Amino acid sequence: MPAANMQILTINAGSSSIKFAGFTPAGLATPLLSGKIERIGMAGTLLTFVDKQHNLDGRFQPDCGDHQGAAEFLINWLQQHIGFEKITAVGHRLVHGWQHTKPELITPALLADLRHIIPYAPEHLPNEILLIDTLQQQFPKLPQVACFDTAFHHSLPRVAKLLPIPRRFDALGIQRYGFHGISYTYLMTALADRYQNTPLPQRIILAHLGNGASMAAVLDGRCIDTSMGFTPCGGLVMGSRCGDLDPGVIHYIKQHENINSQQCNHLLNHQSGLLGVSEISADMRDLLPLENTDQRAAQAIELFCYQAKKWLGAYSASLHGLDALVFSGGIGENAASVRAKICAGMQYLGIELEQTRNNNHEDIISIAGGAVTVHVTHTDEEQMIAKMVCELLMLDEAQ
Repeated sequence: MPAANMQILTINAGSSSIKFAGFTPAGLATPLLSGKIERIGMAGTLLTFVDKQHNLDGRFQPDCGDHQGAAEFLINWLQQHIGFEKITAVGHRLVHGWQHTKPELITPALLADLRHIIPYAPEHLPNEILLIDTLQQQFPKLPQVACFDTAFHHSLPRVAKLLPIPRRFDALGIQRYGFHGISYTYLMTALADRYQNTPLPQRIILAHLGNGASMAAVLDGRCIDTSMGFTPCGGLVMGSRCGDLDPGVIHYIKQHENINSQQCNHLLNHQSGLLGVSEISADMRDLLPLENTDQRAAQAIELFCYQAKKWLGAYSASLHGLDALVFSGGIGENAASVRAKICAGMQYLGIELEQTRNNNHEDIISIAGGAVTVHVTHTDEEQMIAKMVCELLMLDEAQ
């Protein structure tokens, strides 16, 4: 089923998924092809796709056990079902950009920089570089563009970037970088469209809540703080990542379990968070149906919501108030009960949900006339990546 008009392929490799989409420059709002491989490394790995051009969709379990297998499977599947001769360029989400603050063509020099900072994001960058390398080997003339998740947070003030450790580490680039930036860029664009006839709210908290979860505080359109730090493991409780943790706990775990730093890093990124507390699953979709029957599931959900509530309060303080709150990501967009728990008792900040709107996942779920407007907004990193590719390569979106 060739997609005759497709020109831009986007690839978004997450910690447990690979999303993909195909666009034309003139049709960025609606991908011709979209899909994802999810639950990579877990039971029930699944590939789903929708081909709007040919009115086709499908789902099946690919034969791949890890991220490398999933990447190779996906590239071969796309070659069979699209044909890379139809692709003008590929846009990649890169979780870490280091000193790179805007989209760039992928060159040997950029790949060298990315390999240099693999220790900054060891759970993500190797998989992302693997996809780039595999495509480059098979299609060496195909332009590939890197879009950096850290770029949105480049505007962080010095006090928000600085970590309270010896200054010599700061000179090595050990600082708060922040992530989910492509999602946040999309959300700010979507908000601007929604408020096109009225001024954009001045003080905004963006909450990207999914298997990876973070929040960002935005003042006058500029990010001033974000919950993820030097790596995407920091900040909020996540699916299998611990979020912020007392360093003494890490020291104790290494001694008690008699494990090295690499093994400890794996434990904190892949065995912690919702998975570690519930002992059931890293996926909120698995835990919510068990909330009333399994104490472990209930406690994991409660911890997730409690920690998110604390970050919400903290960023309201950083912003000196709050005008708008945006929920997004798989949990933020689809789990009404989680949104309700996070916002419960926050009337003192002006946050008050309207139950029916929230249960129906409406665009605005706060009460009419409330001091803080609470939005539920579907994020679209793939569309934003395609837009960045178009702008960089000067592809005509009007044609």
